[in-house]
Amino acid sequence: MLVLLIIFMVAAPLATVEVAVDLPASAARPSAKPDKPLFLTMRADNRLIVGEDPVIRDGLAAALDAAARGDKETRVFLRADKTVAYGALMAVMDALRAAGYLKVALVGLEGGAAS
Repeated sequence: MLVLLIIFMVAAPLATVEVAVDLPASAARPSAKPDKPLFLTMRADNRLIVGEDPVIRDGLAAALDAAARGDKETRVFLRADKTVAYGALMAVMDALRAAGYLKVALVGLEGGAAS
């Protein structure tokens, strides 16, 4: 699981979204960004935001379904503040899996060493 987490972190692109979050850095070459990516942001206080809309954890599946128009094959780009606890991040990833979203990419900052 840790290997998959690292692969997703280095393979996901950085996107411009208005939600302020302090992302960890990655030295990996970024991959191509889709036209309309679906972002799930986890802030330092563990609040969740789908796109730019705050959601409660119990409403995550419904918010993702609305944003992805019900397409479970949509890749979800998960952005988490670098201060978020590993357990909290894994709980969100479990919620994504339970909602049927299996294509998850972790987003990090481009061009820096991970700290």
